Amino acid sequence: MTHDEHDSATPDDGLYESLKGLAEEAGITTVWQDYRGVVHTVSPTTLRAVLGALELPALSAHEIAESRKHLAGEMLGHTLRPALVTATVNAPIVLPIGAEANGKSYRIALEDGTTREGRFGDDGPPVVDAIDRHGYHELACEDWTMTLAVAPSRCYSVADALTDAGRSPDERPWGLAAQLYSIASDGDAGLGHFSALATLARHAAKSGASALAISPVHAMFSADLHRYSPYGPSSRLLMNVLHVDPRAVLGDEAYANAVEALGGDAEARALEANRSVDWPASSRWRLAVLRKVFEHFIVDPRHAERRAAFDAYRARRGEVLEAHARFEAVHAMLCADDTRMLGGWREWPAAYRDPHGDAVKVFAETHRDDVAFHAFLQWQAAEQLAGAQRAAKDAGMSIGLVADLAVGADGGGSQAWSRQSDMLMGLSIGAPPDLLNALGQSWGLAAFSPRALRRTGFRAWIEMLRTAFAHAGGVRIDHVLGLTRMWLVPDGADATEGAYLRYPFDDLLRLVALESWRHRGIVIGEDLGTVPEGLPERLAGAALLGIRVLWFERQWQVPDQPFRVPHEWSNAALAVTTTHDLPTTGGWWLGRDIDWRARLDLFGDYSSEGVEREARERDRGMLWARMCEAGCAWGDRPAPDAPPIAEALRYVGATPAPLAIAPIEDVVGLVEQPNLPGTIDSHPNWRMRLPATVEHVLEGDQVRTRLAAFDEGRKRR
Repeated sequence: MTHDEHDSATPDDGLYESLKGLAEEAGITTVWQDYRGVVHTVSPTTLRAVLGALELPALSAHEIAESRKHLAGEMLGHTLRPALVTATVNAPIVLPIGAEANGKSYRIALEDGTTREGRFGDDGPPVVDAIDRHGYHELACEDWTMTLAVAPSRCYSVADALTDAGRSPDERPWGLAAQLYSIASDGDAGLGHFSALATLARHAAKSGASALAISPVHAMFSADLHRYSPYGPSSRLLMNVLHVDPRAVLGDEAYANAVEALGGDAEARALEANRSVDWPASSRWRLAVLRKVFEHFIVDPRHAERRAAFDAYRARRGEVLEAHARFEAVHAMLCADDTRMLGGWREWPAAYRDPHGDAVKVFAETHRDDVAFHAFLQWQAAEQLAGAQRAAKDAGMSIGLVADLAVGADGGGSQAWSRQSDMLMGLSIGAPPDLLNALGQSWGLAAFSPRALRRTGFRAWIEMLRTAFAHAGGVRIDHVLGLTRMWLVPDGADATEGAYLRYPFDDLLRLVALESWRHRGIVIGEDLGTVPEGLPERLAGAALLGIRVLWFERQWQVPDQPFRVPHEWSNAALAVTTTHDLPTTGGWWLGRDIDWRARLDLFGDYSSEGVEREARERDRGMLWARMCEAGCAWGDRPAPDAPPIAEALRYVGATPAPLAIAPIEDVVGLVEQPNLPGTIDSHPNWRMRLPATVEHVLEGDQVRTRLAAFDEGRKRR
């Protein structure tokens, strides 16, 4: 192991040791090791930035001392009695509070309406007797209360879903993955919608799929249609209204009238003919049609019953929905006058930066219809996504839709605006340098504050999980490594100038398991990248499926790094050929990803185009040999321009994974990957359209051959 002197931090003053001590107590790792084995020391500037975001000032000796004192009392429960404590079924619950509860009686109101009573011991930490059923239970002791979130020992599993569907838990089901925006349908104005998703689910189920994983459907920015990455949302508590199908809101007549009022559908037809998504143009068209439909909805007496349903939805979602709707309306108003406001609420005039301030309240009163429109769109998004999940289940899928939970939210978006104390402002989630991204990554997303999570009883985490599970049979947690630690980069700093911040892994995982069972949905965790030691085992123990990707499943300790044969793959992780951030099977075989990285100079200091192409040629030979050895392929190795997609699907299908997923890009034989990490506009990220409409995309001899090969692999033992 070497030490990188260039990245070593030298104390900027005599406070460094105290600063480092505070950082470590706050969960900040002060040294880290990169993928080359080089050890780096986090700079004082970065430590102060992360501590400041945690509301632990550290600019002077006095501030450091006060922050350490406050943090120590908080950890012991002296300065902050937790609003919620997590636990596991049938295990005693140790409360992280002081001794003031010793010797006192307590009462627990269980979620099912029954009660329990007990008494804390006279000394030692207060302990609640084990509870034998999961749920959110309310503990009361004299004049204080707290919630006990008691979780099952594991998440709801694929075997549980199969059993609930009346199928054998020993089956090895498979599914498809699709980017929702890419699903093409007649009259869609060039952008996929929830109705097309429902149709795809029916056709996938007819082909034998048990699941359909989709790209994130988090709320985006209706006032800034140039921000369309599904992993850079405005809020993870609401939905992406750009995927609402206008025709499905009030029916064909209302839709036709709305289109006529806009001058006809010529623009929509032109957008529909595009081979890639023109997000700004397609989104503007869809929002304009939806606005006309809404204006009809609020005045037509025939929709009185539906208006009552909308009012009920609005009341049920409460503050979360109203805050987002207000944000959308304020943002649109400000951006119309000044494009500098596109950056988000931190650029707004001071009066509008406070979601509870008088300016926002007055605006909401004087722009009631605008606020209602954005709430209406959320209602329709929820109804239509729920309809797609019903379509999947009714068609025979045992799991149905698998929603995708992005790792963070844009710091300028509605979630950060409405819950400013919940987020770590001034920091961006990212990743240190690794084999695929030698320059490191900073994604421009804000993370939850672990201190705020504890202070609010994990409110934001629970709300987010419930939104994700609400209309799906499972959830994929993007960058699940963030449950244990997050790489955070100060705004304006290089991606290498970050630090790891620890998160309350046990608490977060228990809440995932609890919500998983309450919604009867499976959980998948994207555990690719720099994985903390022991994390895959912890996830497997909780029945939270990791992800194993064909390109990475190798015996690295063996000379020439041969690929693992199917039976050597994990039986506790999802199996896939590839992901949205990696080359498709066709693209990998052809070396299309290398073409792109060469064009954009993305190799870093430790590789080159020539090295990569030589390695890919060796890899093609090794993978083909393994496919033949496993009985999944035969004959001579195909040429680089004749990718063995069916063979790769059969190979991945033959693994013991509880669930295997085939990206639809592989099924239809696409070469380009949906997203190339490290790029924004230089690669057509998040814009590809599928080559056929949804009614026909799973048709054709090659597509059927690939699906049949995948299904055959799953049936092997």
